[in-house]
This record gives sequence, C-alpha cells and structure tokens, in this order.
Amino acid sequence: MRLSAIRPPSVAGSFYPAQPDVLAALVAELLTRAGRLTPEAGPPEAGPTEAGPTEAGPTEAAPTDRQVVGLLVPHAGLVYSGVIAAAGWRRLGMASGEPPSTVVLLGTNHGAAWLDGVAAWEDGGWRTPLGDVAVDVALAGAIAELGPPFAVDRTAHVGEHSIEVQLPLLQTVRPRAAIVPLSVAAGTGEDAIAAGARLGRLLARYRDVGRSLVIAISSDMAHYPAENACTQVTNELVGPILRLDPVLLAQAEGRVRDRATPGLVCGMCGVQPTVLGLAALRAFGATSGINLAAATSADAGGPTDRTVGYLAVAFTT
Repeated sequence: MRLSAIRPPSVAGSFYPAQPDVLAALVAELLTRAGRLTPEAGPPEAGPTEAGPTEAGPTEAAPTDRQVVGLLVPHAGLVYSGVIAAAGWRRLGMASGEPPSTVVLLGTNHGAAWLDGVAAWEDGGWRTPLGDVAVDVALAGAIAELGPPFAVDRTAHVGEHSIEVQLPLLQTVRPRAAIVPLSVAAGTGEDAIAAGARLGRLLARYRDVGRSLVIAISSDMAHYPAENACTQVTNELVGPILRLDPVLLAQAEGRVRDRATPGLVCGMCGVQPTVLGLAALRAFGATSGINLAAATSADAGGPTDRTVGYLAVAFTT
C-alpha cells in the first residue's frame, strides 16, 4: 500500500468506537446478537413478519449451504444498525465455499454533490482502528476502465461513512478480504441498470477465472417517519429486493416518497446503489435474496416518532 493512497477513518469515534479494543468488543457482541436473529435452518425466502421486522424477532430462517454472492447491509452508527449489519456479515462469514478474496462495496453517496456516476477508490487501502483493508487494485482499475458512469474519484469517498462503517465487521468475519470501494450516484433509471449489468458481467468474468468475489450494497431504509410507517416501508420494498428486481424497486421507492408520509424523506437512502447493485448481482449470477433481519432505530432505543429503517439481505446463487 502506498501511504498516499491510504484513506484514514472519517467517522471513528462517532459512528463506531475509535479505540481498537472497544471496537473489537463491540463487533464481537454485534455478531453474537446477530446469531440470535438468524437461525440456521428454515425456508429460504420468507418476508418480514406481519407484525413488522424488529431486532427481537427473526424475519428469516435460512440454510447456510447456498453460495452467498452478495449482501445488502445498513450503515448507521453501529449502536443503531450494527446488529442488523452484523446479520449480513455473519452470514458471509458462515457461508460455504471459498471465502471471498475481494468484496466490491457499493456505497451510498451522502455528501459528494458533484458526483454523477460511480466513483472508485482505486489504490492503497482503507484504515480503521482494527487495521488496514487493502484495495484490490487490479479489479478497481478494471471497473474504472468500464467507462462512464464508472470513474476514479477518491474525493467522493472523503468523509463518507456508508462504506467505512462496514469495514470493522468485514475485517472480523473475513480478515484477508480486499475491497473495491464504489460510491454510487448514478440514478435509478435504465442507464443505472445497464451500468450495473456491465459491472456484474465484468465480475462474472473474474469469477470464471478463479476469483472469489462478493458484491455488498450499503443502504439504510426509510428516513425519519414514525416507527410503524418505517416498518411498513421496509415491508413494501423488501419484495423487489429479494427478487433482485431493480425496476420494481425503483418504482416502489418512488411511490413511497410520493405518498407524503409525515416525516418521511426517502424510502431507501441508498436506492441508487441498490438499484445498480441488484442489476449487477443478477448479471453476476445471483438468483434469490434471503431476508436475514430488519429493525428500526427505535428498536435500538431511538425515538419512536422519528426513525430510520434497517434491513439485511443475503443474495445467493
């Protein structure tokens, strides 16, 4: 790793602990708690329970013998969404088959207002209090060479938390995995879906020559409605996600936003990386999604009148 290409942590001390021992203990606790959310046997594609997805009750019991090729995980502070994110990363850690050599991380763009596409961090590594995670330089370069909307732009990642908060969990369950960080602001229309399919086909070619790869999408669900409305949004959007249908997801999220639910500003803050990511996963060979766990920020002690939704999904072949 060249020091000039090392991205230092931006949200250590706010979104997660900055002290290595405290962070390691928290991640271990989250993974243990996640184990109580996701029993290891049962039907593969059930949706959230009628009462709504919560941390207290598992939404899905699923076998672990399917090859996990993708994840959808939330990205709030670990004290809020960490146990739901851990449910996804734990499933990757338990999955059968060869461990991934590289995780392609599709992050939500919260602050790079200029970004109109997919920004790759192409070199070096990302640092957390638990150490450095190497960037897969060859694969990152190949993705950038796909051309628009893919391009190299490290600046888009500065200060962005959606990929960074996943890394302590990834470092714990798959400590040798490299990453390709991609910040996604490519829209939700035909061009984004076509770009996702191109990405998935490229990754499939790498897989076909022996590379073990996983696509991870970082997104929270509804922002700021009351708890019941937040749960309802997750219930509405989880179906297209599990079916890997980017068109239906974009349409459903648009309907949610257009309903003028009090307090709601979006049905899914990372709908753009999710739409592009679902298209990539389809082209990569994923065939189904497994609903692992879901909750709202109220389940972690936040207020019930202004909540954020969290969902973890594993995608399998």
